[in-house]
Amino acid sequence: MSDVRLPAGLAEWLQQRKVRDVELAFADVHGFPRGKTLPAAAFIQGQQLRIARAVPLQSCIGEFPDYSYYGEHDPDVTLAPDYGTLKAVPWARTPRALVICDCIDHDGSLSPLAPRSVLKRVLERYAARGWTPIVAPELEFYLFAAHEDPARPFQPPRLPGGRREAGFDAFGFSALGELEAFFDELYQACETLGIATDTCVHEMGPSQFEINLKHGDALKLADDTFLFKTALKEIGQRHGLSAVCMAKPLPGQPGSSMHIHQSVVDQAGRNVFSGAGGSESQVFFGFIAGLQRFLPELMPMFCPNPNSYRRFVKGMAAPVNLSWGLDNRSVGLRVPVSGPEARRVENRLPGCDANPYLALAASLGAGLAGIEQGLIPDEAAHGNVFKQQAASLPATLDAACAAMAAGCAESLFGADFSRGYLAVKEVELTDYHRQVSTWERQYLGFLV
Repeated sequence: MSDVRLPAGLAEWLQQRKVRDVELAFADVHGFPRGKTLPAAAFIQGQQLRIARAVPLQSCIGEFPDYSYYGEHDPDVTLAPDYGTLKAVPWARTPRALVICDCIDHDGSLSPLAPRSVLKRVLERYAARGWTPIVAPELEFYLFAAHEDPARPFQPPRLPGGRREAGFDAFGFSALGELEAFFDELYQACETLGIATDTCVHEMGPSQFEINLKHGDALKLADDTFLFKTALKEIGQRHGLSAVCMAKPLPGQPGSSMHIHQSVVDQAGRNVFSGAGGSESQVFFGFIAGLQRFLPELMPMFCPNPNSYRRFVKGMAAPVNLSWGLDNRSVGLRVPVSGPEARRVENRLPGCDANPYLALAASLGAGLAGIEQGLIPDEAAHGNVFKQQAASLPATLDAACAAMAAGCAESLFGADFSRGYLAVKEVELTDYHRQVSTWERQYLGFLV
């Protein structure tokens, strides 16, 4: 028990809704929710929970890197609830709530291993300048039929009319209408979770969709994206669907991205990317230059899995460069047409498999480094960059991790996180390279 007490009104909110349990949750390095559940009465009384400090570094195969990356004696962290994130769990049958937590080390500081800590520390550097980053993620995902056998390809679901999507139905309404029950429940969940959504479209792939979140404070949007992806999975299962956020789940079809729109405002709410006369400011150009300079060294934070790099195919609207340009979708850094107050930079590099806290930390951290160092970007690109330039980014996770290990990550995010994150990737890549694929069996099994 502790002397921690809930802010006024939250105990009554839990009691009125007859909430039985509260999930104390945080995102691991993959963006997967982890934590512990506490009876609501104990949560109201201020009971604190602890969890192993290593948990944020759990790999996608369930293994952990060496103890040296999180403490030789395998210590705990305290789960500190951010009470502003306390929400009802929309998919729970018995009333349940969740709250997003920070992981706190024994000395009272944020654990450097937790993705939310990494983003908060980048945002502190903006706050020291009197600035607040404003972001808006665009989330693409596929809805497949329930999928139990990883040896078999994903399949679009059979729609109520009896068909399965086979061709491109980009920006059509038919599948949205036929999947109305799923989308209705998803939007209701977003309202319950306080997630402000914007446009929804059918994307280029069969049963591929995109939902955009409305712009706002970067930490709030990271939390919202974390909860949105969790809701997507949970509600998909309730409707017999597999909601898949892999970067490239289907060969020959478009991948799924998480484009991030970014701007920065001062204490008066003015967009610092625009000067007094409305033209682009030096801050704007420095931000772009920082992205161009440092993003190649931070690719594992945007594209964290071997599959992530299958998305980068010329002609499928996935960037293979870090050129920038006005209203140009062939560049990695797109500046949409807007007025001075809405001037922003769209980072088209992240896949939908990226952890939103880490993708935002990397993008905003790189941009701020460019501003701090007075960097100057390349000239804006014109025309189709796919036809003009060769790929200028790491093409595999192995190469991306090597670039990150030799690059700016430790100076931006600290050695504890950077080395621990790369150790997780090493665990996963070691297992990945041990596998024998269908392609190898099909084409190499009969060689003499």
